[in-house]
Amino acid sequence: MSRFRDSSLLTASALLFALGSTLASAQSGKLNLRVTPKQAYVFVDDRAISEASKHPSLNLSVGEHKIEVVNYGYAPVTRTVNIEAGKTANLEVSLQAVGDKVSAQFGAISIKGADRDAVLLNGKTPDFFVGHGDEFNTDFLWWKQELVVPPGTYEVTIKGKDKGEDWSGSVNVSKDERTIVEIPTGVKRVVPWHRGENLTMVPRFSVGVASATVAVANPTASLEASTAQLNCGDASQLKWTSSDAPQVEISPVGTVAASGEQSVQPKQTTTYALKAVGPGGSADSSVTVNVNTAVEADLKLSTSVIQYKRVGDKVIEDDSAALSWSARNTSTVAIDSLGGVENSGTRNLTVAPQKTDPGPVDETVSYTLRASNDCGGTQTETVALRIVGSIEPGALSMRSVFFPTDRPRSAGAETALLPRERETLKTVAEEFKKYLAYKSDAHLVLSGHADRRGPESYNRLLSQRRAELAKHFLVEQGVPVENIEAQAFGKDDNLTTDKVKQLLEEDSGLNAETRQTVMNKLGDLVLAYNRRVDLTLNATGQESAQTYPINADDFASLVDRNGPKKSNGVELAAEKARIGN
Repeated sequence: MSRFRDSSLLTASALLFALGSTLASAQSGKLNLRVTPKQAYVFVDDRAISEASKHPSLNLSVGEHKIEVVNYGYAPVTRTVNIEAGKTANLEVSLQAVGDKVSAQFGAISIKGADRDAVLLNGKTPDFFVGHGDEFNTDFLWWKQELVVPPGTYEVTIKGKDKGEDWSGSVNVSKDERTIVEIPTGVKRVVPWHRGENLTMVPRFSVGVASATVAVANPTASLEASTAQLNCGDASQLKWTSSDAPQVEISPVGTVAASGEQSVQPKQTTTYALKAVGPGGSADSSVTVNVNTAVEADLKLSTSVIQYKRVGDKVIEDDSAALSWSARNTSTVAIDSLGGVENSGTRNLTVAPQKTDPGPVDETVSYTLRASNDCGGTQTETVALRIVGSIEPGALSMRSVFFPTDRPRSAGAETALLPRERETLKTVAEEFKKYLAYKSDAHLVLSGHADRRGPESYNRLLSQRRAELAKHFLVEQGVPVENIEAQAFGKDDNLTTDKVKQLLEEDSGLNAETRQTVMNKLGDLVLAYNRRVDLTLNATGQESAQTYPINADDFASLVDRNGPKKSNGVELAAEKARIGN
């Protein structure tokens, strides 16, 4: 019974082992490697594995893997392989030798206790691989396994298979001496290395029977600029070369390829520093690109003074000036009141003064150019344009003043000026006083008229009273009496029926119906149009508009050929409706 139980346990264990192997196989595959040279080292997903010849077949998990094959003195190769469950992938890599023999003074490093762990100098990526521990651990008679380096201090990193770092630290190497490093303790000791005294040219990688030599070269670096002197916004072409340096940086550009070119556009004087780092140490080179940040700007006017004259709303004289400018080493140019402009140009300026009221003009307009560039340079230039001349009043708002029949009968009868006519004269007074502020010797000429009825002598006196009454009213409104002239024409120079008809047709304040209504009473209107005082501005010859106040509230009293009504307001309204509104 016991033998049966033991046999069952063995059978179960065998089944579990077989099941586990099957599951593992379902989650992995194989990679077969064929690598030249056979001493080349393999990294998988940045993990150190071993020499390719020692592990020609690798078990890898399903999926993509990064395979790096490196050997000092050869160009490294990186491949991506896809591993499928239970299947075998094949990878063949042939590394190409690079670089000449190494010529320098030498020292040596020996690595004890690292077996076939990867040895890296001055970096922790496969680019800095120089060999494995078994290549650098013997110095006996003609069996030499050594790492030959120029004198200096090296950061040494030992990476074991699937173990990460075994050890890292600084190792100092002197000429014709050998520094021995014990792994994993890191204990170092220095012994004479007389063989170095006779070395002049050493191959980068050489192997023999139980021997191997790796000679590490110093990196080289060279950096130059196509243009060392720039204006702001210009570019210079950096060109660089380096060797034996997997890590190359240009400050302030960043990481770059081992050799290449790049356009730069500095905004201030900048020193570009190239640093090339490799297993053999580092090399530096720098170049300075000077940047001119100064802005040059010029602004000028074709003339410094222009003439200006305006009469009323009409500009009679309006000179122009040409504003021209140029700016160099700039990215932005703006002129106050014009906004952004090109770096150079010309603009014709027609300038109106700020002053708007009548009087002499004497103003100055300034134009300021502001130029800047992206490098912090600025420049400001200002020119001044003087505007001289005058602003003269335009036409006054003048309408002739109309009177009722046979009014006024005395010089002081102010009631003969009906309300609408008073408002007309008030407007004339205000505008004329403003005109006098500009032209103090101007005169208003008041010309009295009467209709054709009545004796000549009577009408002459009536028209004189009308002119004097208008003058008196203007004086009361503040117009100086010495600036008003009154004259009488009686019934001379009466407006004809055709003229009155023309005036009615030109009156824009009448609609078609009203115009037709008043035309039916044209005879009365001819008389009414001639009971008036015309106004003339002597300085310009402007005459008052002979527009009859047909739409006035007091139209009925004003137009009646028999004189003002003495009846009540109802009768006056009826008369107004009869004549037309």
